[in-house]
Amino acid sequence: MYLVFTLILLTQSYYGEVICQNTTTTRPNIVLVMSDAFDGRLSFDPGSRVVQLPYIQYLRELGTTFTNAYTNSPICCPSRAAMWSGLFVHLTQSWNNYKCLDANASTWMDVLEENGYRTQSMGKLDYTSGSHSVSNRVEAWTRDVRFLLRQEGRPVTQLVGNGSTVRVMTKDWETTDRATQWIHRTAAASQRQPFALYLGLNLPHTYRTDSLGPTAGGSTFRTSPYWLKKVSSDLISVPKWLPVSAMHPVDYYTSFTKNCTGDFTEEDIRNIRAFYYAMCAETDAMLGQVISALRDAGILNNSVVIFTADHGDLAMEHRQYYKMSMFEGSSHVPLLIMGPGLMSGLLADQPVSLVDLYPTILEVAGISAPGDLSGYSLLPLLSGSRTSHQNPHHPEWVLSEYHGCNVNASTYMLRTARWKLIAYGDGLSIPPQLFDLTSDKGELHNVLLKFPDVWAHLDGQLRGVVDYPNVSKAVHLYNRQQFTSWRQSLGTNYSRVVANLRWHVDWQKDPSANERAIEEWLMDTV
Repeated sequence: MYLVFTLILLTQSYYGEVICQNTTTTRPNIVLVMSDAFDGRLSFDPGSRVVQLPYIQYLRELGTTFTNAYTNSPICCPSRAAMWSGLFVHLTQSWNNYKCLDANASTWMDVLEENGYRTQSMGKLDYTSGSHSVSNRVEAWTRDVRFLLRQEGRPVTQLVGNGSTVRVMTKDWETTDRATQWIHRTAAASQRQPFALYLGLNLPHTYRTDSLGPTAGGSTFRTSPYWLKKVSSDLISVPKWLPVSAMHPVDYYTSFTKNCTGDFTEEDIRNIRAFYYAMCAETDAMLGQVISALRDAGILNNSVVIFTADHGDLAMEHRQYYKMSMFEGSSHVPLLIMGPGLMSGLLADQPVSLVDLYPTILEVAGISAPGDLSGYSLLPLLSGSRTSHQNPHHPEWVLSEYHGCNVNASTYMLRTARWKLIAYGDGLSIPPQLFDLTSDKGELHNVLLKFPDVWAHLDGQLRGVVDYPNVSKAVHLYNRQQFTSWRQSLGTNYSRVVANLRWHVDWQKDPSANERAIEEWLMDTV
């Protein structure tokens, strides 16, 4: 009841005040909340029905929801590097979670500050080199290993607390508390100097699985009974899987390295998906705390609020969890934008991506964007007529690319209104995949051979955007150089360190034999 009452007050406050906005030329405040691993399909129907997300629903009703928004790389650092810089991954050369932007790289927030905005970033940033994961510096090279290495723990669920346990991800809640406190402190001055606030959340990213040791990846879906009550268990779908023998070779490699090729019961899958949705509900509540702070401070009417994520989570679709895939669960992100003078209740179906945020935010602030950006401002759509669903200046496609661990080839996605082309490496050695998303939302039928003309056309478009065979070569060379440099820097500690990385080899049980096998192969390849 309290939540419903709060939403009513927010709606009344926003609608009542947005009319007044037309009488002032004050530049709006800009608040961007970016979560981690949030499946964008949950921000609109039918996906939104499976879990209660009242504040995302609030943004839907009072703003614009992009139903085809994509990451430019389905992993943390490269994705955020693209968002902050407005440039595609092959231009930033942010190849993996270790290689991102230079520390002095200019971002849209830097531009806002240079043009009079008060700026503040809190929480998960993850866009500068070396700030995330040293192991990725190694694992990006070992994707070429001759034998399979499991690099992640098997996905598991963990229930904590009780029916009144709201704060499961305490670190995110503490950051959200600081953000709302900052909003209240800054509100009085925002009439004279607008502000830009970025809040980066970890949720609904999986938690580290403690039983696998300190270097393990995150494979634990953790929540409390409080958040599980927000999930409609009867609406949880069990995704269809291709037989292992029918999987694309890259997808099989990815599934194996994510420890998902074993047996899972239907109950296992439903539980993982339920816990993931519950983690999304907790994320939504943090977004709500920020929106409520803006309202309570009296500045919601002059604030543009954006909610998005760096990538999604497959949550057991395609026999996978985590990200690192071009399938929808991993690459499709939420993008909702609400603000004074912007369209309300609009569902925009044009394909867009995170690089579009840079020019959009600058145009909202009345600042000219640089001419060399990869993205395009979405403001013409956000402030256009209710019948307008396209931005004529925006390309009809979006690009995503992936060069990191858990996938044994550089991967490129070109997404149009109907089609999704996924190409690999040099475009010849590994067969591409083509999906018709209008008739195959589960992406289970590769129709490349059925539509060769479509494939040829899209591949030509893709090559016109990025010379992907040469980019793949550059990434391979970088990975080799980085591994060699890393190994040499360790000196006599190399053998011990390489043996303690988060992988393990299933086909041998002797740890020392595993260490020797890995070391021998790695030394041979460099």
